[in-house]
Amino acid sequence: MGVETVLFKSEEKKNAAEIAATLRLIADKIEAGSLTLKRGDQQLEIEFPGQMVLELKCEEKQGRKTKRTLEIELEWVPGEAPGDEQTVIE
Repeated sequence: MGVETVLFKSEEKKNAAEIAATLRLIADKIEAGSLTLKRGDQQLEIEFPGQMVLELKCEEKQGRKTKRTLEIELEWVPGEAPGDEQTVIE
C-alpha cells in the first residue's frame, strides 16, 4: 500500500447556503478542468481529467451525540478510465 500525503486541508463551519454555493463553484471548476485551492499562503492547483471515479459515502457515528457525515470524493489515475457503474442522485 502506498503512502498518503495530504496536499491541502481546510475545514470551516458554514451555513447551508454557503456550502451549496461552494459546491456549485467546485462543480463549475471541475467541468472547466482545473481548480485552485487557497488558504493563507498555501495554494494548490488541481487539473482534472475528463474521466474520474466519484465516491459518495454517508456515515453515522454514535457517541454522546449522533454525528452524520457526507463525503464526496473524486479519484483519478492519469491514463486510467473508471468502470461504467453509475449512481443516481435524486
